[in-house]
Amino acid sequence: MLFMARALVDLAVATVAFFLLFLLSQSNPSTSPPLLLPPPHHGARPAMILPLFPSPKNSSRTFSNSPRHLLRSDSHSSHPNARMRLYDDLLLNGYYTTRLWIGTPPQRFALIVDTGSTVTYVPCATCEQCGRHEDPKFEPDLSSTYKPVKCNLDCNCDNDRVQCIYERQYAEMSSSSGVLGEDIMSFGNQSELMPQRAVFGCETEETGDLYSQHADGIMGLGRGDLSIVDQLVEKGVISDSFSLCYGGMDIGGGAMVLGGISAPSDMVFSNSDPERSPYYNIDLKEIHVAGKQLPLEPNVFDGKYGTVLDSGTTYAYLPEAVFAAFKNAIIKELNSLKQIRGPDPNYNDICFSGASSDVSELSKMFPTVEMVFDNQQKLLLSPENYLFRHSKVHGAYCLGIFQNEKDPTTLLGGIIVRNTLVTYDREHSKIGFWKTNCSELWERLHTLSPSPSSSSGKDNSTVELPPTSAPDGPSRYALPGEIQIGEIKLDMSLSVNYSYLKPRINKLAELIAKELDVNASQVHLLNCTSKGNNSSLVRLAIVPTGTYISNVTAIDMVAATLFCCSVGYYHRNNRWIISFWNVDYMETQATIAQFI
Repeated sequence: MLFMARALVDLAVATVAFFLLFLLSQSNPSTSPPLLLPPPHHGARPAMILPLFPSPKNSSRTFSNSPRHLLRSDSHSSHPNARMRLYDDLLLNGYYTTRLWIGTPPQRFALIVDTGSTVTYVPCATCEQCGRHEDPKFEPDLSSTYKPVKCNLDCNCDNDRVQCIYERQYAEMSSSSGVLGEDIMSFGNQSELMPQRAVFGCETEETGDLYSQHADGIMGLGRGDLSIVDQLVEKGVISDSFSLCYGGMDIGGGAMVLGGISAPSDMVFSNSDPERSPYYNIDLKEIHVAGKQLPLEPNVFDGKYGTVLDSGTTYAYLPEAVFAAFKNAIIKELNSLKQIRGPDPNYNDICFSGASSDVSELSKMFPTVEMVFDNQQKLLLSPENYLFRHSKVHGAYCLGIFQNEKDPTTLLGGIIVRNTLVTYDREHSKIGFWKTNCSELWERLHTLSPSPSSSSGKDNSTVELPPTSAPDGPSRYALPGEIQIGEIKLDMSLSVNYSYLKPRINKLAELIAKELDVNASQVHLLNCTSKGNNSSLVRLAIVPTGTYISNVTAIDMVAATLFCCSVGYYHRNNRWIISFWNVDYMETQATIAQFI
């Protein structure tokens, strides 16, 4: 499966000519994509939301109904925010990734969003000890804007004292090391933030999970001079804040914001002391299960690094005393369920059978959990925030919270904040939590309109969102003046023998659907013909699940596969016709032949 995902990228690169015909329900070539979040005041840049896409249902173990409001950009800042898509699934992959483009012309990479890391790094072309990942390695020689970071007093240097280097080791015994370089980073064509020069790591060696994972590397969101957040803040292009929103059980998806936002009135905050530890921490004081406080010492959450939030960690890990009290309290509330063995014999998971397979019914069988902060504000955790689905027993669930060995640190991974918008307000040393449907957040933003500011003088103004439940699939909304696309056609000229390609054409369509984040049923094969002994022409159509494809989504589809190519376009007979020419045909010709 990992190989197939990698192969699709190569296949898209190998295309000699792409013709996308956007069939418009209206003719307006000058119409711009709608702003997803309105600017808070005249002259301010709009806020940008970074969507996370749903992934297939999977529960394997690897690393409310009330109306909700969504936020506008910080009224005290004119900085833009960057929005980028996030992919993958928390429990399927153990992480979420985003796409980052580096260099001129841009080279694309799938990077794990990690608040516990500082350096952003990708495999370098010279790396002989790097695994096989989603995208090709970074080629410094192919970027006209790349510059190595020369040895200086502020960095660790290589043995020849020529170039700066980095080394990172992780708790799961994986490691990454390489040289530091500087180049243009692009955040995608949905971002209002223009491409920026930034320092990143070019890997020359990786071990452990980093070697075997599907993702290319890490996008470091932690605190530190090499953090992408710190670099953008230092340049003055974003405010000192970012937000993550992970989707719920089985659905995935969600959103991320780089930059400041105004908090909704019901967001729950905890202090976050940057001097307390090198990681993002909160001041947790109590845990309640089914409304009852766990009998724990008041300082039990203050050990070592305190209570740490880490988006790069899948599950939650509690100090020994806290885990024992939490486990016992949960079991005490589950008299109607049977305790069973976990799906993996290598782990002593605590699992229960006899529950509903419907996630919306879990709160009727499993107790609610509350985390109480220093200011007595409470974060409500639903069952999906501490359970994962048993992969072998229908209607069974396991605790996604474990004992942190003998380590007194409380480590809260992504499972704790599913369907919760988490705002890392570094400027004001606090972290906010807001329960919402993260999976729908991106699509729902297309319907937003400004709401008036409060009369208090504080910018607590928000935008109304309708009540929602977990979606079965993405929704589509139209705004006045938005381009509505009825179909996207792709003509693919491939340097592959027709007789060899024909029996594999359905797999090709499946791979294209996966890369474009659409259902396989949306990719229709229109024609496949021979153009000679070593060439084939494939014509496909991408159709919407509803009445049309939004302009923003169509642009994303282009960016997903055609980032490597030069572009030409013109408007004719109420249609957009966009042509793409491969920039390195000879090299990629061999790649696609090897794949097929």
